[in-house]
Amino acid sequence: MTLSNESCRRDPATVPSSVKRVLLVRPRSPNERFGLGPFFRVEPLGLEYLAASLERRGHKVRIVDERFSPALEGVVRSFAPDVVGVSCMHTVDIPTTLAAAATAKKSAPAATLVLGGHIVALFPDPFFEPDVDALCVSDGEAIFPDFVESDRHGDAPRGFWLRRRSGSGRACFEIGSTPSEMTDLDEVAHPSRHLVRQFQKQYLCVHKNPVWAVETARGCPYRCSFCSTALLHDRRHGLRNVDSVCADFETVGQNVFVVDDLFFAPSARSRDLATALRARHVHKDWVLVQTRLDTVARNPSLLEHWRPIARQFDLFFGFEAPTDVGLGELSKDTTLAATEEGVRVARRLGFGVTGNFVIDPDWTEANFVELWNLVDRLKLSRLGYTVLTPLPGTPLFDSLKPRIVEHDWSKWDMHHVLYEPRLGRHRFFELFVECWRRNVLGAGHAPHWGRWLVGLRPSQMWTLARVLLQTQRMLRVDAYLDETFPLQVPARFGGE
Repeated sequence: MTLSNESCRRDPATVPSSVKRVLLVRPRSPNERFGLGPFFRVEPLGLEYLAASLERRGHKVRIVDERFSPALEGVVRSFAPDVVGVSCMHTVDIPTTLAAAATAKKSAPAATLVLGGHIVALFPDPFFEPDVDALCVSDGEAIFPDFVESDRHGDAPRGFWLRRRSGSGRACFEIGSTPSEMTDLDEVAHPSRHLVRQFQKQYLCVHKNPVWAVETARGCPYRCSFCSTALLHDRRHGLRNVDSVCADFETVGQNVFVVDDLFFAPSARSRDLATALRARHVHKDWVLVQTRLDTVARNPSLLEHWRPIARQFDLFFGFEAPTDVGLGELSKDTTLAATEEGVRVARRLGFGVTGNFVIDPDWTEANFVELWNLVDRLKLSRLGYTVLTPLPGTPLFDSLKPRIVEHDWSKWDMHHVLYEPRLGRHRFFELFVECWRRNVLGAGHAPHWGRWLVGLRPSQMWTLARVLLQTQRMLRVDAYLDETFPLQVPARFGGE
């Protein structure tokens, strides 16, 4: 990476603004063999918000979801964009983001190519490529329209890295000032969902489809060491206006995933939102939200206000660790007692309980036993398990970086190991697979799968069958070992 210097600068020039054609791209997923990929696909809500801010200015916008759309090359040539924006939301998507960027630039060399999204903002290092014209490292709704309309010949715009020169595989970028304030969500237009209408039936959660995504808040005030969400907004928590959220809820379908990283918070505002939705007679068939167990444990009366909003109301929790010591090591700022109380409150009020545990490659066999004991004690079955992964931009990444030997970004999906586990890879994955066998998707729960079929349309039954078939791969030790980095053999055993 080559950063800015005085030789990178060009004299300012003025170009009149005009209506621009802007293509926004959600890259395909590079690795859906493990994890949530087969049964949890969400619409590109961030691009829809970005599109809305551009359409408000009169620009012509198209969204391409590469997971389901025709070949990107043909779309670019037929649409002939002035600007192409490619979003990278997850570390695992870095390779396909760069591939989409290369395809777009090859198909429309004169178009301005901009990369943005969560990972670009937190960890821009992989994206300083000669074909890339700019990197957006802040909330795009607030700054991208101005960038599209600017001449880009003066100083780097606020919230952007701007390429000044490239050649021989090297690029020179200059960064503008970084916005210190959080985007006022009340200034952000409702998402342009009409631009993904052709893909809507592809968005699902297991057998729930189509699923719509809704955002009521952004950011998180907590400090979990493995999570990059709070870092992007300096642990600030921005809230949308209650009336605006209600209007958005009214426009979407019956299956809703609320993408907020911390739902039910703050409690007073959450109560106001639930009250307003009920006053408008908003009722959905299914709602899924993400929240904390200690938040639920502290606010049973708040959850009573929310329960009538949906026929089925599922809560996704970050269980993370089965002991107080483990929770402390992850800076989770909660306790096992809060975990148990949160589960009790949710079940008593009729909410579905699902969630995820983080499996540390440094665990011993005793740690796995502690996990299984908790799962059995709380009668948890709808669970996911991920490998503790030092995502770029987090404190965990900084502390574990010297140990990392897997540098293929497509394997940073939280189901591959990036360094050798304490128990060795084979034993680690034997125990990891045993965790998944205790999950509702494991073959041992097959007698209960039939209950999911009740009331499903034939297409939904096919979706469920496909999901169950694909997830069986996660129950095979050899499937993980086949994709693990080569064993690191000490030099003294290498024949030298």
